[in-house]
Amino acid sequence: MRKLVLKMSVSADGFVCGPNGEIDWLLRTRDQSAFDWIEKTLWDAGVHIMGSRTFHDMVAYWPTSPDPLAVPMNEIPKVVFSKKGFVEQTRDELTTQAFKDSSRQDAEKGIVKTTISKSAGTWSEASIASDIVSDITKLKQQDGKFILAHGGASFAQDLVKHELIDEYRLVIHPVILGKGIPLFALAPNPIELKLESSSHFDSGIIANIYSTIVK
Repeated sequence: MRKLVLKMSVSADGFVCGPNGEIDWLLRTRDQSAFDWIEKTLWDAGVHIMGSRTFHDMVAYWPTSPDPLAVPMNEIPKVVFSKKGFVEQTRDELTTQAFKDSSRQDAEKGIVKTTISKSAGTWSEASIASDIVSDITKLKQQDGKFILAHGGASFAQDLVKHELIDEYRLVIHPVILGKGIPLFALAPNPIELKLESSSHFDSGIIANIYSTIVK
């Protein structure tokens, strides 16, 4: 058996993005120490799972990104969850505001795309799943390192709704948005947590790891 870990960046008031999917606030507040913590989490995972909209963002971004996080993002196997049972061919109009924010920041910093990663085939070879409960249950029954869920917002909310998450890794940024898309809006019941660790970084980011308490 292996556990499902949800890693999400959230604002101090619990939003995963702005009302229209904006994540520019997240990109501005990330520092190297938080970056290193995220990189370790990525490498510790045995498989990355995500919703179809996040998949389109990531497949458009990571295979040609010079970001060091691109290495684990490209190398580790993926499972994409789509209620349609398939993923449409990647097109620009399928990417989200998060992708636009990341691309704009790269352009402002003079970061240019690299040649396609030798590990980019993991994106085209990604498995497709359609039933969030039964397919994640099957993944949990496999041997190996933990399952890492990335999002997007609606996919993460569904994981919370169906009480599938064994561990939350919340990267809390020192920003109050006031409005946006909340992570826990669909929680059917109070979720009792045990704080396993808390890491504080120079930028004011706090990374908390919580395990869920099963009653």
